[in-house]
Amino acid sequence: MPGVPDDVGSIVTVGTFDGIHLGHWTILQEISERARVTERRSVLVTFEPHPLKVLRPESATQSLTTPVEKKEILAESGLDYAVFIAFNKVLSKYQPRQFVKEILVERLHVRELVIGHDHGFGRDRSGNVDTLRELGEELGFQVDVIEPVEVGGAVVSSTRVRNAVNAGRMDEVELCLGRLYSISGTVVYGEQRGRKLGYPTANLSLSDEDKLMPRPGIYAVQCRVDGERYSGALHLGPRPTFKGLSSSIEVHLLDFDRDIYGSEVEVEFVKFLREIVPFDSPQQLIAQMGKDAEVARRTVDERARSL
Repeated sequence: MPGVPDDVGSIVTVGTFDGIHLGHWTILQEISERARVTERRSVLVTFEPHPLKVLRPESATQSLTTPVEKKEILAESGLDYAVFIAFNKVLSKYQPRQFVKEILVERLHVRELVIGHDHGFGRDRSGNVDTLRELGEELGFQVDVIEPVEVGGAVVSSTRVRNAVNAGRMDEVELCLGRLYSISGTVVYGEQRGRKLGYPTANLSLSDEDKLMPRPGIYAVQCRVDGERYSGALHLGPRPTFKGLSSSIEVHLLDFDRDIYGSEVEVEFVKFLREIVPFDSPQQLIAQMGKDAEVARRTVDERARSL
């Protein structure tokens, strides 16, 4: 792992930062501001893959942010450095003091360490805030703890965001993240059934299968295609009206009629609209698709006006 220049020292935070939610942003803003005032460097240290995927893969959940998404978001954060450490069995056996001394002190030249209130680290998460304060006194750095951020009367955490995504509560997800939850995928060939019904859809193959998906349903979304934004209605899940078809992720883009096979599309979830239900005939499905498209348009427009 490369280090950072040791001329002025650094202000560091460490964590998994899955989702990069408002609680995380509070920490990032804090270290950026301290770095500006002290003329030191702001450094975020995170791990890839998530430690649980190495230590207890059967208990590991899918990620709120893929490695690519995390890097893109952090690139806009104003941090001087974002250090991604490859988490493996060797690193998992580091005792707290070894991790702090070898990585934070010797490689990153930490002068101030800013962490969340529930921070745990080192082998079996045996290190905590008290451990860090003791090591800070010994090794010459200050430790500060940032209190949790609350939204809607509850603490913002990756677990809360994950639960909201699983339930399709995309408004709560947006409040906790400070942005819309998104997925990305490549447009692939499907059965062309949507086009035959009068509502052509872009079938998406996910860029990262480890990305946590919202619950199955129909969603109002906004999409980015070739740098342009479009409103849309997204189908996520099974297709019960037509027997024998597998689950799919397909989006009907409003006011759009171009061939985009092979293109990368980013989909931002605005609101869960309804459950997926079987229809007795294609005509009933067509009528419902028309209603879904109009509700999606109205939903995305109303959100845009409220910003």
